[in-house]
Amino acid sequence: MNYTLITFVVLYLVGTLAIGVWAGTRIKNTSDFAIAGRSLPLIMVVTTTFATWFGAETVMGIPAKFVQGGLNAIVEDPFGAGTCLILVGMFFATRLYRMNLLTIGDFYRQRFGKGIEVFCSLAIMLSYLGWVAAQITALGLVFTVLTNGGMSEQTGMIVGTLAVLIYVVIGGFLAVAWTDFIQMIVLVIGLSIIAFFSADLAGGSGKVLALASKHDLWNFLPPPTFTEIAMFVGAGLTMMLGSIPQQDVFQRVMSAKDEKTARNGAVIGGASYILFAFVPMFIVASAVVIMGSDALDLAKNDYQRLLPTFIMTKMPLVMQILFFGALLSAIKSTSSATLLAPTTSFVENILKNLRPGMSDRQQLFAMRATLVVFACLVLLYAIKMNGTPIYDLVSSAYQVTLVGAFVPLVMGLYWKRATTQGAIVSLAAGIGVWIVFFPAIGGEALSKMFPGQLAGLIAAFAGMIFGSLLPQVLQNRHEAVRHVEGLDA
Repeated sequence: MNYTLITFVVLYLVGTLAIGVWAGTRIKNTSDFAIAGRSLPLIMVVTTTFATWFGAETVMGIPAKFVQGGLNAIVEDPFGAGTCLILVGMFFATRLYRMNLLTIGDFYRQRFGKGIEVFCSLAIMLSYLGWVAAQITALGLVFTVLTNGGMSEQTGMIVGTLAVLIYVVIGGFLAVAWTDFIQMIVLVIGLSIIAFFSADLAGGSGKVLALASKHDLWNFLPPPTFTEIAMFVGAGLTMMLGSIPQQDVFQRVMSAKDEKTARNGAVIGGASYILFAFVPMFIVASAVVIMGSDALDLAKNDYQRLLPTFIMTKMPLVMQILFFGALLSAIKSTSSATLLAPTTSFVENILKNLRPGMSDRQQLFAMRATLVVFACLVLLYAIKMNGTPIYDLVSSAYQVTLVGAFVPLVMGLYWKRATTQGAIVSLAAGIGVWIVFFPAIGGEALSKMFPGQLAGLIAAFAGMIFGSLLPQVLQNRHEAVRHVEGLDA
């Protein structure tokens, strides 16, 4: 067991807790706690939106998928995830910022009423289970690797959850923003240095790039068949569109000091994420050059351990400290905001409907209490799902918001004729069709023929258009009939 490495990790965790305590002294109301009082400058909006996606799967999941299947295997993340932030900046940030909302659920209430607000908020909250569980699973794995098996993964999950929970409960999103800012600096510097060192161990970056070319890892497009193209598009759209109606994305964009900062921060953050995600991919490709078949076996059988194993067995202590500092930065930055996001949605869009008239102080207490409860639920879910690949936990998390919450958001913003009836039909059609494609319901053949989330998205758009226009058409027809009858009389 490397006590020097563990000491540095403990000091790093204590440092983030100190930031949370400091931020807590500046929390005066729910706006401060939920969206940092809409006060963040561009550089902090960029780092916190970049940190939205740069989590456990970016460091440990995406690179292993890349060396197994090339760029085609990772269309969902980072390409879909990064493009999501770019789309948010280009088409959603300015309009939503002007509405001065606390949560994304507030939009659904203003546009379609309380029923849609509650239902979409529940769908959004549900989607966070897999996302946060992936981060907690990774924290458990990190502590197990650090202690050379001395700490079990379940114990590591508990310790990691507490390390994140404490500073978020105290400091809210203000603590998240400041720790994101510091952690992303650590992450970028740490992984960049490790990438250069890995290339040197591999005999130069040319050998690493040659390996990628030899194994056709640069291939992005799928085989030209209907099913393969449909699966490719469905995978890409899952995080590209399904992540847009997410409270953590909304919080980070809406925390900007003005609408221009909100727009530019999201676009720069998304582009930065896509580009920098290639750094851990390069490091893992270097590991394959250095470790040979051992690395490929790990990538195939236990890919989450590939990068930590490479660092621990092939690199000196300084690189190990940099790596685990960067890895913990990635995980903590993502898990902190994704714990806070569903908590804010629950209090603002569900609890306030059950208990109207709550004071701001009561709402702030409720947010902190709910945060603890949600963290415990996610921890139990992560322990139960232990063994499920991190990448799979993340990629499956956003299908429910893609087929449920996305269409009412985009159509509500950009189509004036969208109605509450249309939103209801959209939700019912999208989720209903998506469920039909579950292997346990529609059968394995149907789920392998066409992606259920894409079928659900198409049904949701059709439902919105049909549900909004049909009542209007019937009403116009009824009025026309009454007019004719009036003339006859």
